[in-house]
Amino acid sequence: MTHEAVDTTPLHGTGWSFRSAMYDPKYRSIFFQVLTIAVLVGIVWWVAHNTAVNLARSNTASGFGFLRGRAGFEIGQSLISFSSDSTYARALVVGILNTLLVAVTGIFTATIIGFLIGIGRLSHNWLIAKLCTVYVEVFRNIPPLLVIFFWYLGVLSVLPQPRESVGLPFSMFLNNRGLAFPKPIFETGMIAVGIALVIAIVATIIIARWAHKRQAATGQPFHTVWTSIALIVGLPLLVFVVSGFPLTFDVPVAGKFNLTGGSVVGPEFMSLFLALSFYTASFIAEIVRGGIRGVPKGQSEAAGALGLHPSSVTRLVVVPQALRIIIPPLTSQYLNLTKNSSLAIAIGFSDLVAVGGTILNQSGQAIEIVCIWGIVYLSLSILTSLFMNWFNAKMALVER
Repeated sequence: MTHEAVDTTPLHGTGWSFRSAMYDPKYRSIFFQVLTIAVLVGIVWWVAHNTAVNLARSNTASGFGFLRGRAGFEIGQSLISFSSDSTYARALVVGILNTLLVAVTGIFTATIIGFLIGIGRLSHNWLIAKLCTVYVEVFRNIPPLLVIFFWYLGVLSVLPQPRESVGLPFSMFLNNRGLAFPKPIFETGMIAVGIALVIAIVATIIIARWAHKRQAATGQPFHTVWTSIALIVGLPLLVFVVSGFPLTFDVPVAGKFNLTGGSVVGPEFMSLFLALSFYTASFIAEIVRGGIRGVPKGQSEAAGALGLHPSSVTRLVVVPQALRIIIPPLTSQYLNLTKNSSLAIAIGFSDLVAVGGTILNQSGQAIEIVCIWGIVYLSLSILTSLFMNWFNAKMALVER
């Protein structure tokens, strides 16, 4: 009697290939990636579905059409014209410009203070080094919001009343309502002055590149400092004189009870600007100190052996090499300062978050406002990172 064997190869073959695929790193990684995407899509769909249901239940219309509505509120400080009859969209533009003003001025000031403090910590003068150390340790270990309150409540709010304003040079006055300064009034001829300034800057860049190539080729230096000053200052000044001095100033005048004329920078902006600048400068100082310490000591010794003055060694040899170490972490501090500007809401400064919060309370468009906040801050961070990455690439060592 013949027994025929039962062929079960297809069944066992199928099971074996599935188990083998699960143990194969390539197929296993694909499986988990697909699973992750499916989970993320499910979460997004669940959030969107619940959001749509809640909006329909509360009879709230979605979309950005509300931005065309009347704002109905005033903004204390604005770089462009704004009134309560303006739209929500214009109010958000005002908030964005105020945020940019704080970020740009804060970054500029914090960089200067940070570099000075960082270099001061390495000074051979005991008093300067210790004072810089105390500055860093104090500001670095205090929350930024507390620093803002210090400037707003502890410094600016205790200044004299407007009738007793502190007189400063150039017809400026300081009181508890802010800093009053002459307001420039531009006439038509200032357009030509602006064009002359742009031409001078472009010419300065061209001359600097030519001088660099000339020195690399012949070894003969060309001092571009005085040439740059003559172009950037002299050319616009010449056009300004030829145009008939198309600039006047509205000077603030101290009255019996208040100041009239001029422009005023409110205490909210001043306290936010000073707080973020001094706070961020403490971190920049440590970055600068670490970058300078990262430059091999032999570089300074070699420069000193050539007879260079210690200040020239720092300026021409140490700092240019330290920048390659300083720039990457410096980018993070610039981003932190920009994002910390949202703390302005604590003292009533009309930045993007404060203006957006007012619009949110009036319109109820929470999702749209939060999306605008995220898009604006993300865009500012990306633009800052792109610029700093470009600058870092320009400062990188070029191998030959």
